[in-house]
Amino acid sequence: MKSDIIIPKVENVFLAAIQEWDDDYLDNVWNVYLINDSDFKLESVMVVSKAFGTVDGEMKKTSLLRHAFIEIESVSAVKIEMIESKVLALNNEFMVTFFIGNTLYDKKFTFRTNTINERAMEEVPVLFKNGVVVK
Repeated sequence: MKSDIIIPKVENVFLAAIQEWDDDYLDNVWNVYLINDSDFKLESVMVVSKAFGTVDGEMKKTSLLRHAFIEIESVSAVKIEMIESKVLALNNEFMVTFFIGNTLYDKKFTFRTNTINERAMEEVPVLFKNGVVVK
């Protein structure tokens, strides 16, 4: 029965953390974007995020955050959330679920502990800004 279930591979959809100026904080902050670099519109998009890990020998975790988007056009990007600097020392995990036509896609993206930093930046497709990409 499990062999009958087809799990399609997610392609050309990924996340990027981009450092941007924030007028409220009067500082640069890291914002996470969902990038759709495919030729297809994503529909009924759901993103669930959390952070977890060990800091100073103590297990830490954040609350779950949920984000929903009705549509994300092809070759476009949407901002999901800001990552607080204290949370960069944890694994930041994003579960992304969406439809392309009638097919459901699902993928877990993880920014590992301390991987969101200026040394790891590269040019982000679609946005053409420097950021940390996870595929």
